[in-house]
Amino acid sequence: MFTGIVQAQGQIKTIIQQGEDARLIIATGDLDISDVQIGDSIAVNGVCLTAIKLGNAEFEADVSRETLSCTVGLDQPRSVNLEKALRLSDRLGGHLVSGHVDGVGQVIRFEPVGESMLLVIRAPHTLSRYIAIKGSVTIDGVSLTVNAVDKDDFSLNLIPHTVEITTLKGLGVGSRVNLEVDLIARYVDRMTQWNTEGDSA
Repeated sequence: MFTGIVQAQGQIKTIIQQGEDARLIIATGDLDISDVQIGDSIAVNGVCLTAIKLGNAEFEADVSRETLSCTVGLDQPRSVNLEKALRLSDRLGGHLVSGHVDGVGQVIRFEPVGESMLLVIRAPHTLSRYIAIKGSVTIDGVSLTVNAVDKDDFSLNLIPHTVEITTLKGLGVGSRVNLEVDLIARYVDRMTQWNTEGDSA
């Protein structure tokens, strides 16, 4: 589990194709990995990956064809948001994030509003039901609060600190981003479906 509070920006340095899968070598930048062990989880742009090899300020992780097919940003060298897995003693500064991407959204607006940035994203229609005003959503591994919803589009406000410490600064109209909806919303929806199916049985 993660919080969506980005701890550092890293860099995908190398991608080694392994059939339809891939192995990534990721430079960790300012992320301290001295306490990371083989088998630990690290969120890379919101995708939970397992460290299979550790080096000097870098780690390696395998990515399956399935993960590559349902996410963006792991198939080429680029800057990425990094977060180590949550410990039970850590503060939950963002919200509970699983690192399992639900879908890919597209940026339709990204522009300054005062000192902050307005970000509007179009979500896949199947995910829109989980996105609510003042609810939480994860964008490329960053925990954010939804300000407004209009059908499949939702807007967020990025404060200067968030822009500075994450890769979101590099977004533009047309950019694709990894989305993870709120865990609680997913479970509430599933329980509602279960009750409806039970009533109709």
